[in-house]
Amino acid sequence: MLGELMTRELAHIGERINQEKMQIAKQVQTERFADLTDIEREEISKYETEILNLRAAFISMFGDSLIKSSKGEEVSGVFENWGAETGKNLCVQGVSLDEALMDTALYRKYIWKVIKREVLKNELAAETVFEIIETIDPLLDTAVHAFSLAYVRSYSETLNNSKKAFLELSVPVVPITDSVAILPLIGDIDTDRAQLLMEETLEKSRDLGISHLILDISGVMIVDTMVANELFKVTDALKLLGIKVIFTGIRPEIAQTMVNLGLEVDGLVFLGSLKKALTRLNKQNVL
Repeated sequence: MLGELMTRELAHIGERINQEKMQIAKQVQTERFADLTDIEREEISKYETEILNLRAAFISMFGDSLIKSSKGEEVSGVFENWGAETGKNLCVQGVSLDEALMDTALYRKYIWKVIKREVLKNELAAETVFEIIETIDPLLDTAVHAFSLAYVRSYSETLNNSKKAFLELSVPVVPITDSVAILPLIGDIDTDRAQLLMEETLEKSRDLGISHLILDISGVMIVDTMVANELFKVTDALKLLGIKVIFTGIRPEIAQTMVNLGLEVDGLVFLGSLKKALTRLNKQNVL
């Protein structure tokens, strides 16, 4: 339980921070924007008032925390929620993490200037000062921690979504007739791409209603056991859909590798080039 004197003093400091929140916010903003170029300053001027109000709202959380702390109320949850929401929003807006965290020291600096002035002016008890330290600093650390976690999580989600979008573009099933399509593969095939290759190829081939798929791997530099097995899995799955697969573009060194690996290729069709595959299908009256 806090003593009556400390309770009054904590509430006084909290109220003073709330009364001066806009002034503190302006000090933070002025120092934060001091090194901006004229172009950057002009760009950010459109949002300056909004940013200032957001800063003031954050600062008032510290004033409220001291008032609530004087009543024995728990306040850390508010800072966790603020950090989580703000971290995600700034990541979405494209603000870098190090740039966003630069404000931390400024908030600490100017909030403590007000506290120091009030402590000296009113000769507050040492116990009150220690209580303020044990309240303000951990709450700021809590906000920064929640902010960083949310930012990194949002960044990872954005990165994964971008990677998925890129991988989807790397599985282009291109129809050349109503019954025939070509899937030209280029680059390396890792586990993630192999999984997407299976999903996208089956879905697109089914949607197109084709009977034959030419799988050209002339752009795949390395074909090891994993890559070959994944390609053969795709072939087996397509067979279940009634779609026949022709492999083209297998270079001599890749063919040798497949032989050396002892891969089972019985029942699979391999042709040297796309032209040969089209000629074969034309003779079969598929085209």
